[in-house]
Amino acid sequence: MATDPPATVATSNALAARELEWAKNTPALLAEHAAINAGVVRTRFPPEPNGYLHVGHAKSMNMNFSLAFDKLGVPAEQRRTIFRYDDTNPDAEESEYIDSLRRDLAWLGWTPERTTYSSDNFQTLYELAVKLINKGLAYVCDMTKAEMEAQRDLAKRRSAARAVGKDPDAEAPIPSPEVLPGRNRDTPVERNLKLFEEMRLGLHDEGTLTLRLKMDFESANPNMYDLVAYRIRYTPHPHAGSGWCIYPNYDFTHGICDSLERIDYSICTLEFETRREPYYWILWALDMFRPQVYEMSRLNLEYTVLSKRRLLKLVNAHHVRGWSDPRMPTISGLRRRGYTKEIINTFCNDVGATRAMNVVQMDKLFQVARQTLADTTQRAMAVLDPIKITIGNFAEEAAKAGEGGMTFAVQNSPTDASLGSHTVTLTETIYIDAEDFRLDEDPNFYRLTPGQPVGVKYQGGNLVCDEVVKDGETIKELKCHLDSSEGRPKPKSHITWVPSDGLSCEVRVYSHLFTEPEPSDRWEEELNPESEVVHPNAIVDPSVLQLVDAKDVDKWKSNQALQFERLGYFVVDTDTTFDATTKKGKLVFNRTVSLKEDKAVKKVSNAEVEQQRKRAEQQRSAAAARDILMTIEPKDLFRLAPEYQGKYSKYDDAGIPTHLADGTEVTKSAKKKLAKEQAKHAKKFAKNKK
Repeated sequence: MATDPPATVATSNALAARELEWAKNTPALLAEHAAINAGVVRTRFPPEPNGYLHVGHAKSMNMNFSLAFDKLGVPAEQRRTIFRYDDTNPDAEESEYIDSLRRDLAWLGWTPERTTYSSDNFQTLYELAVKLINKGLAYVCDMTKAEMEAQRDLAKRRSAARAVGKDPDAEAPIPSPEVLPGRNRDTPVERNLKLFEEMRLGLHDEGTLTLRLKMDFESANPNMYDLVAYRIRYTPHPHAGSGWCIYPNYDFTHGICDSLERIDYSICTLEFETRREPYYWILWALDMFRPQVYEMSRLNLEYTVLSKRRLLKLVNAHHVRGWSDPRMPTISGLRRRGYTKEIINTFCNDVGATRAMNVVQMDKLFQVARQTLADTTQRAMAVLDPIKITIGNFAEEAAKAGEGGMTFAVQNSPTDASLGSHTVTLTETIYIDAEDFRLDEDPNFYRLTPGQPVGVKYQGGNLVCDEVVKDGETIKELKCHLDSSEGRPKPKSHITWVPSDGLSCEVRVYSHLFTEPEPSDRWEEELNPESEVVHPNAIVDPSVLQLVDAKDVDKWKSNQALQFERLGYFVVDTDTTFDATTKKGKLVFNRTVSLKEDKAVKKVSNAEVEQQRKRAEQQRSAAAARDILMTIEPKDLFRLAPEYQGKYSKYDDAGIPTHLADGTEVTKSAKKKLAKEQAKHAKKFAKNKK
């Protein structure tokens, strides 16, 4: 039953990883590959078009288009990267996703050698499947999904027994060859060719037949348990059309496509590490060139999720506005929030690519954004929750102002004069932010109160509150006067303001989507209810008028970014309908990031730091244990789950323990508790598989 168990081979390559005997190319294959590639080194970026690209894909793009070549020391003129749509599942793929992948790749600045589709190789893949049948290495199988799961489960238990030196025939006996290796495995080539052709012609129903690879049921790797290479699907393909009713699966397709496209380095994330056995076995069986496979750690980013299943649920359950919601980690969401390609690519470069698992702090992305936007954005003044200010002595102060009056020149950038300047004009009526005024006196509050003046930015005088006009408990207006006298008291701070002709706008302030740095399997309960705070009555100064017209806004590009003084970096949102000529329509801004890191200053002791580190480690360990648990079938819970290892020796047909490890019979009440535990696990397991 076994197929030449693989042996590990050492390598000194910069992208070295676990190699197998199957991975070794013959001298003839190496010579052919070298002649065709003619000195170039080729990678590929192969996303599946079943959702929008996210920041994890940005890391993969950075690796495949740039960082991998840097690690290998490949000269620029010899670098090639193929952009491939891994489109073998027509049930999950849509033209919307196909279009978005192409646009996001281009927006991030990556230029592929060429764009390909796995589906363009459907005929070749079919012919290679026939070749495997003729070699006796593939067969048509009529086992149901449940039968295959039972077969796989039995093979896993037998492998587990062998791993600890036990007799698999005693620990997990084979009830019948119909189960393992299966009733179809050793059927004649002629029968399998005939049935596979009938599958292609649409003569069988979905779910009745599959083509499986004759691999190795004695392997310690379950991915070698006769994988399904083809299944029947009567679903038109978004790219290939309706010409096929059988589709190859991922494991069969991607290695072959890598070889056909003359890929040198097939780079993926660590969860695919156990897939290298089938990857290389298939290419070995077909005597095709074998690229070098390298697995890197996936990007794990604080306060978000990158699972496509979870992202899809966020969208479908209306927890967010859609795939491009600024809180989403998708490229579309990041772009809409104001993250430019320079920010994202710099962040990915800083994170790098290793095999070490880690969780990247969101503050690293925020800091890259601040550093990038500080050098490129025009500043303006804005208020989120405006309070009207009427300056009683405005005419008198304006008369004293001399040439230029109450109009002031402001550099667009406080540090770079080459970015030009704009003007702001103080008017008799201005607006300040509600956070800049308090009714009660407070020695720790440095802005405007009835008894404490505050400086007016750019004008330089003091704003003194004379009267508070209220409607019930709501402050409607502050009647003030300006004090520009030479002997005026020095203010504790200066506040920003907007004039009477400021532009009304809506400002959306974003924070973390989740309350937990590492969302758990209860992630929907950990959503942050304040991840989006909308200020519908905000006002921005009119200096930005010509920068915010809706005609210049496009969801596929970086839109106008601005620095709102004291508030952060903002970007014009795609919901904007504002016309700069008529000053009509809705103007919407999203906050990209605050000006400084939002963190309360608190002295933390070394003991607290160590306690936080241990708590984080415990959370990561618990999350890893939950992930392992979600791979265990309910009936195997008490046999395979780490927490139950060594506790029991015998089980009933449902998998409930009947005897403890020492042979003592489990009590009825204990069995009931275990059955309840298994039922709870079954619910979680079923939910996780959806």
